Amino acid sequence: RLMPELPKFDDEDLKSYGDEEEELALSPPAALMSILATQELLLENILECIPVGEFAVIRPLSDEFCLVLGYLLTWKLTLAFFKAASSQLRVLYSQYLRKTKSLNKLLYHLFRLMPENPVFSGPTSEVPSKDTKTFFTEELHLDVK
Repeated sequence: RLMPELPKFDDEDLKSYGDEEEELALSPPAALMSILATQELLLENILECIPVGEFAVIRPLSDEFCLVLGYLLTWKLTLAFFKAASSQLRVLYSQYLRKTKSLNKLLYHLFRLMPENPVFSGPTSEVPSKDTKTFFTEELHLDVK
């Protein structure tokens, strides 16, 4: 609930950013980026031996699973922050992510985490159907209880 409120504070300082000739960048919340940087290192250690194109098998509820889930939830917060920001702020934030290569790292991690066959294993009927349900066709609820 808090993430959409944070860009308002950077909007006030936006006027001071436009006079310099160098490429401008503005960091999203420092606490969030610090956690993201730490998680990127941990995830790189987990996935270092897996090339892009291959996929990692992460057992549910293992330590690796918790690290991956935390990393993806941190990106979810970052994207909620971006969504609430004005277009001018988004440009500055995206420049920061480009400089830190965080978005590149996200894509590398996603392509190593994405299963080869993303079949949805939710509640299904015993009658086989033509339409195989995948994670791309079904809505996924990530509510923590």
